[in-house]
Amino acid sequence: MEKDRISYHQSVQKMYERIKKDNMTNIWDRFEAQGMGGDPDRRCPFCQAGARCDLCSNGPCRADAEKDKRGVCGITADGMAMRMMLLRNVLGASTYHYHTDQTIKTLRATTMGKTPFEIKEPEKLKTFSRRLGIDTSGSVKEIAIRLCDFVEEDFNRKYYEPSKIVEALAPPERKEVWRKLEIFPGGIYGEMLLATSSCLTNVDGYYASLAFKAMRLSLAMAYQSQIVNEYCQDILYGIPRPHTMRVDLGVLDPDYVNVLPNGHEPFLGFAMVQLARKPEWQEKAKAVGAKGLRVIANIETGQEMIQRWKMDDAFYGFTGNWISQEAVLASGCVDLFACDMNCSMQIDPFYAQKYKFKLVPVSELVAFEGVKERINYVPEKAEEQAAQLLQMAIDNFKERRASIEPITNLPMKEALVGFSTESILEALGGTLDPLLGAIKDGTLRGVAGLVSCTTLRDYGQDVHSVNVAKELIKRDVLVLSMGCGNGAMQVAGLCTLDAKQFAGPGLKSICEKLKIPPVLSYGTCTDTGRLADLLAAVSNALGGVPLPDLPVAAVAPEYMEQKATIDAVFALALGLFTYVNPVPTVTGGPNLVKLLTQDLKQITGAQLSVEKDPAKAADAILAHIETKRKKLGI
Repeated sequence: MEKDRISYHQSVQKMYERIKKDNMTNIWDRFEAQGMGGDPDRRCPFCQAGARCDLCSNGPCRADAEKDKRGVCGITADGMAMRMMLLRNVLGASTYHYHTDQTIKTLRATTMGKTPFEIKEPEKLKTFSRRLGIDTSGSVKEIAIRLCDFVEEDFNRKYYEPSKIVEALAPPERKEVWRKLEIFPGGIYGEMLLATSSCLTNVDGYYASLAFKAMRLSLAMAYQSQIVNEYCQDILYGIPRPHTMRVDLGVLDPDYVNVLPNGHEPFLGFAMVQLARKPEWQEKAKAVGAKGLRVIANIETGQEMIQRWKMDDAFYGFTGNWISQEAVLASGCVDLFACDMNCSMQIDPFYAQKYKFKLVPVSELVAFEGVKERINYVPEKAEEQAAQLLQMAIDNFKERRASIEPITNLPMKEALVGFSTESILEALGGTLDPLLGAIKDGTLRGVAGLVSCTTLRDYGQDVHSVNVAKELIKRDVLVLSMGCGNGAMQVAGLCTLDAKQFAGPGLKSICEKLKIPPVLSYGTCTDTGRLADLLAAVSNALGGVPLPDLPVAAVAPEYMEQKATIDAVFALALGLFTYVNPVPTVTGGPNLVKLLTQDLKQITGAQLSVEKDPAKAADAILAHIETKRKKLGI
């Protein structure tokens, strides 16, 4: 593969050379091998169009809408494509909510004094509780317990019992639309029950019905799973506030004991940082010949951590997003890779054996063939488990350092991270007025929420995400980045004050005035709900402008997995112009495509947009924004 088809980042390109030299299986070669006819992006046309189903023993079936060729059960290509999309959505929702369940368990245990954590943001606890209608009298502990009880009761509400969380948090105009469409959700568990039961063979094969059930599920997920999760993590670990963070693979120094928490849950990562900052743990590392002990943030677990806590010599920096994983592990600098609930690869044991690091699942969700050692996270045992992991890494250092030649002098830079609704308001002087004023007078044309993964389809790692972001800021569109796409922005240098050079004149002036980058590092994929809450605040500040009429867009230049698919559906239910790439596996269903790309404008106000060329994609996003500006008279 050519370098730009591997990755946007020089650090990853360099590590690919080492991986190839060591004859290690890797994601780039595996992706290329899946292609047909020498084209790495070409796949089975039925699968790529979503017109294939193997859910029952009569299949696998293939459908062709043009010929009215249906599955054995009679389902159309439209129904096949949407049913599989809904099932992907269920996988995404359940994984999001697993994280939220762990967060609430951790918050509850913390209020009882049974974890090494504390409630860092009691005021946010009170304000969030008040928004949910929870009694905020009494002690912080009493309020926190009431919050845990309230949200867990709502999670378990039947699908036909309206969610109190959605009722409390969603904009009034959107709630009216959702009730009219009969997609106002119940509890998240009930919605998953409704969705999965609908996907059984010979139950619901009507694409429109399945699409609306997907929207119902997405609403439950965004408000109950995402917003509750992130706000409760804020309460525990701190509201994200702007600060600098070292990024890229150069944060890995082979002379230190390097521990990498990996995945999407930050609990044990934070517990390890707290211990690593203690002198006794640094002395333990030095006793085995290391210069010290470092916790290195990785993937989305890393994003959760770096948004909230400042760097020092113990919490040293952030590597990159999930496609960087094998490059990180092959560096010869890793002593322990702690894998929580997401984004760990089944190839990792081969890398652990080759490059001499400890591979330890720390979630019951994660398992590797041949790896028996595990430490499943338990909130009440977090400090003890963190100590076990750090000691395993220290014990590993001598063998790793003596037997593996590390790759050094990899790039390292700094990014400005830690933007949240609260910190954006603080930067604006406590009010949205400066931002709204810049949008009204045209200095800023609009805002794009970049909620993206990273994928190798069509481009190298992060290539399309970075190019789309550059095209947007060039057009004076402020970008708020989340998910693995956020890691792309940070490592590419777009989350720095110097990146204003890539911005249009209006956005550049805002960057200079407020001392912010043109791309604001806003968090993880779980922060999609936080972004929706920010848009609701903007709508309210403008006097209740409906969300579909705001000059904003949702942008996913490199979506990859099932959590991303339900994020996209949520954006459509919210009424947003939603750009996605690669082209989703729905093109075999022409009626479904029409529903998503045209008909939704009259239903929720939303539109799905697809485009492989970054400049044309940005043009379409800006055209949408300009249409909304004209409608608002600004």
